[in-house]
Amino acid sequence: MDQSTLSWIGANRPTETARTVAVPDHPVPLLPDVAWFTREQAAEGIHGVRHNARVSLLADLLAQHLGLDDDHRAALRLAAAVHDCRRHDDQTDPEHGQRAAHWLARHHQVVTASFGLHLPAEAVTAARFAISVHNVDYTTFSPAQREVYARAPQLTDLLKAADCLDRYRLPLDRWWPDRTRLRVDVPAWMYGVAFDLMLASEQARLDGATHHEAIAAGRHTISHLP
Repeated sequence: MDQSTLSWIGANRPTETARTVAVPDHPVPLLPDVAWFTREQAAEGIHGVRHNARVSLLADLLAQHLGLDDDHRAALRLAAAVHDCRRHDDQTDPEHGQRAAHWLARHHQVVTASFGLHLPAEAVTAARFAISVHNVDYTTFSPAQREVYARAPQLTDLLKAADCLDRYRLPLDRWWPDRTRLRVDVPAWMYGVAFDLMLASEQARLDGATHHEAIAAGRHTISHLP
């Protein structure tokens, strides 16, 4: 992210993102460790620490909205927080979902301990399934991917939706959220929350904030009406 791109995004705010609600300050995003990324530059990129943290917050809001139980909510937060951590670059990288799922299988004890999460094995497995196909369009699922999806359909749908909501960070409006590609009815108010969360956290980072401070700035922004 650079200042000119962020300024353009802010100046071209879609009408759908007019914010009508303030989000209580209790949703706590999970920030992945920089060391979990394939390289240091990836942690700073558009699929890096802040993106994964914002997606975890947005996923948690969706989980609350739909009334998920504690284990499924925690599994969704876990999946969202690390879904892009094994990308090789910021391009398509079609294998990154499966790569991240395999990585989580090997490192889930360290990851969940770092986040303070206590999850049964089946919840971690569901998170892995969701991660492995989060970047694949439903219409292009292979038979094996359809089988994976069938084992964690709700978590996959919610992870895809939360990931999609953070696409306002991308520098072309044709890359912004397309709700027709989702299988979740995202409440209208979340689009404005997602836009302002991204805008405030990315501006804070450009102003010199740490990843944690930048996400905190985003949380503060969405907890108040503009």
